[in-house]
Amino acid sequence: MTSASTTPRTDVATVPKPWLRHYDFFVRPSLTYPDRPVDHLLDVATMQYPTNAATLFYGQKLTYAELTTQVNAVAATLQAMGISKGDRVALMLPNCPQFVIAYFAILRVGAIVANVNPLYTPREIGLVLNESGASTLFTLDTGAVNLSRARMAGQLPALKQIVAVRLADYMADAARERFLAGQAAQGIEPPQIPDTVMRWETLLELGTGKIPTRPEIDAAEDVAVLQFTGGTTGTPKGAMLTHRNIMANTLQCFEWGKQYIRQGSEIFLTIIPLFHVYGMTSALNQCVMCGGTLLLVPRFDPTETLNLINTYKPGYFPGVPTMYIALLNHPAIKDTDLSCLRVLNSGSAPLPRDVQIRFRAYCSGIVAEGYGLSEAAPTTHCNPLFNKQKIGSVGLPMPDTDAKIVDASDGHELAVGEVGEVIVCGPQVMKGYYNRPEETASALRQREDGCIWLHTGDIGRMDADGYFEIVDRKKDLILVGGFNVYPREVEEVLYTHPAVQEAAVIGIPDAYSGEKVKALVVLKPGSEAVTPEAMIIYCREHLAGYKTPSLLVFVEQLPKSAVGKVLRTELRQQHAQNS
Repeated sequence: MTSASTTPRTDVATVPKPWLRHYDFFVRPSLTYPDRPVDHLLDVATMQYPTNAATLFYGQKLTYAELTTQVNAVAATLQAMGISKGDRVALMLPNCPQFVIAYFAILRVGAIVANVNPLYTPREIGLVLNESGASTLFTLDTGAVNLSRARMAGQLPALKQIVAVRLADYMADAARERFLAGQAAQGIEPPQIPDTVMRWETLLELGTGKIPTRPEIDAAEDVAVLQFTGGTTGTPKGAMLTHRNIMANTLQCFEWGKQYIRQGSEIFLTIIPLFHVYGMTSALNQCVMCGGTLLLVPRFDPTETLNLINTYKPGYFPGVPTMYIALLNHPAIKDTDLSCLRVLNSGSAPLPRDVQIRFRAYCSGIVAEGYGLSEAAPTTHCNPLFNKQKIGSVGLPMPDTDAKIVDASDGHELAVGEVGEVIVCGPQVMKGYYNRPEETASALRQREDGCIWLHTGDIGRMDADGYFEIVDRKKDLILVGGFNVYPREVEEVLYTHPAVQEAAVIGIPDAYSGEKVKALVVLKPGSEAVTPEAMIIYCREHLAGYKTPSLLVFVEQLPKSAVGKVLRTELRQQHAQNS
């Protein structure tokens, strides 16, 4: 890539970093980042690999040349509709080719992608759309009808246009027939798209053969993506990720794994949602950067996942703990050849030690746990792929990334091994929260070294080698009689019990000790003879008394976000409602 910035670096501290000596031999501690817009990744891939498959979706393929043609067509139509630099365009789609096309088309005209979770409730969708001020929305046909009514009723004042995608139209014949038959069996009929909504085919047709005008982009200042966080727990905040933030993190992640990624022929098993920041960087952007193929899957199903691995032999799988847990507990895993998987990332939530150890028994590939957050585009840490991995840790800070453990009350740096708040700085850290100066000032703070540090709100520790461990979220900390209890520690013990498939731990009010520990457990099939009392006794053998669950409940499933993260806030709300 060209036009690299020559501006002196001021965003990374120069203090000694113990983690550098544990970097893999091929990872450079500092990189050069191009001052180019994110869609430049697609330009380079198309020049180098025009006939490579860019996307695979239920039997249908798009090459990079075809993908770029459609990106230009959609971008030209967006410009004809009046979309220009700085405008917000909402993208509320599952993993499908239209997400990829719309993502790059929005960026190509200098507009800002406002990612929206398709699983949000109407209230949450409205909050994000109104917070972002998005004038155009891409969504599925199934959601377009109600959103059109809400727009016509004046509930979405900024929204001017809705574009509807009908997924079945972009599947191969056999896959389409199976999909429609499954819908019919559930009594679901394809919705009638109202005249007030534009069809994807119309949008594409209007721009066919046209080339959009590409505005000048200041990569360091111009926002590429509004990544909303907190939508399920309160008012959503849009993390402003600049083109440089996203390009930097894409390059950092590629640098970390470049020895294991097959340039020009890698297949990325893309189940992690692309509207989630983890999927955006680790799957979409990184795959396009290396000219790979996005094997797009709209929703996770363990049976389908194992079948896809058998059929397409992907080499790269960015996943989350709940996916690995579900695959481990699927009977077909014993008969599935997982040797094609060379790199498996885990992020978004802590990966239990027992799960990681068990998965390695089925897969010779490298399972590397990492850490990040929406405000950092998202990756800040990862375990090495070649050097020593420390199971239970999230690994080492990425190139050009500094990290510290500080006292959450006064911000002073803590010693090795002490527990405190994790703060990070680096080129991937956001510009701030959209239209939220107070929250921005709280999250981004300048320290005496002159760097702007992101206060993550996560509790962790660093060992003498520079490996970081995330103990828990500050908001999830349980205070039992003045003692700190970290849910992850209790969950780690529960996962070692042979009957436990999934577990989540929360704090609940207690008149005597302030809070007490409650565990919610999903049992493996065939474990009906196990009792909650027996499992509490098991915990007591491995945990101090104040950490042992006072209440343990068996449940059929745990509430999860679209990316598979267990929603502890929802569990606390359910407990309060049932008390």
